Amino acid sequence: MKEVSTLIKEQFQNIGIIFRISKYEDKAEYQSHYLGLIWEYLYPLIQIGIYWLVFGIGLKHGNSTHGVDYLVWMVIGITPWFFMNRASLDASKSIYQRVGMVSKMKFPVSILPTIKIISNLSAFWTMLVFSIIIGFLYGVYPSIYWVQWIYYFICMIAWLIAFGIFNSTISVLVRDYRILLQSLMRMLFYMSGVLFNFQTDSFPAVFVHILQLNPFFYIVSGFRDGMLGSAWFWQKPTLTIVFWGMVLFFLLVGSHLHYKFRSRFVDLI
Repeated sequence: MKEVSTLIKEQFQNIGIIFRISKYEDKAEYQSHYLGLIWEYLYPLIQIGIYWLVFGIGLKHGNSTHGVDYLVWMVIGITPWFFMNRASLDASKSIYQRVGMVSKMKFPVSILPTIKIISNLSAFWTMLVFSIIIGFLYGVYPSIYWVQWIYYFICMIAWLIAFGIFNSTISVLVRDYRILLQSLMRMLFYMSGVLFNFQTDSFPAVFVHILQLNPFFYIVSGFRDGMLGSAWFWQKPTLTIVFWGMVLFFLLVGSHLHYKFRSRFVDLI
C-alpha cells in the first residue's frame, strides 16, 4: 500500500505538469494535418456512423434497445469506450516512448500514463455532449439519474490510472505485450456490450455473468444507466465490489512493478 500511496501522491503533486504536457501533446500530435485537432473529434464520429449503419440499420433494422432508439443506446455506450480504448493503448506505451525525456527532467515517470489519459479527455467531453444532443433529438431528457455520471467518471479515471500504470510497466519489461494488449482491446470491444446487448435470453446466464465482470462493461453500462435512468450504481453491489477489487489489484501490482523496475527503465528500453 505504501507504493500505491506514493503513486497517488506523485499524481497530485505534479497535476500542473500533467495538464500542461497533455495540452502540448494534443497540439503537437495533429499540427502537421490540415484539419488539425478536428480529427480528434471527426474520427470517432465517422466510426459511430459506420457502426450505426451496420449494426443499427443493417442488422437490427432500426429496432430499439431497452425501449430507446439504437443510435442513442449505442452512442452513450461507445463514448466512454472510445476514450478508454485510446487512453489505455496510449498509456501502455507512454513510458516506452518518453522515458528518455523524463531522465533529463525533474518529474516522476509515474505521471506519463496519466498525461496520456488527460490528453484524451477533450475528445471524451465533446463526444459526451454529442451523445446528449442525440438523446434530446430522440426524446431522452435529463433526469436525477444523470448525477451518477460523476461516480462513473471517477470509476473510469481510477480504472485507467490503475490499468495504465500496470500496462506501461509491463510494456517496458515485455516488448510483445503491447501487441497482445491491442488484440485484447479489440476483443473487449465486442465483449463490453458496446454495440449489442448480451443481457438477453439469447446468451447463457453463466456467460452473461462472466462478461459483466469486465471493468469496461461496468463503466459502459453505468453511463447508459445514467442517461436512460434504468438503475443506480448501488443497485449493483456485486459488480461494484468486483470492479473496485480489480482497480485495487491492478493498482497494487502495477505500482509494485513500477517502483521495482523504475530505476532500470532506461537500460531496459
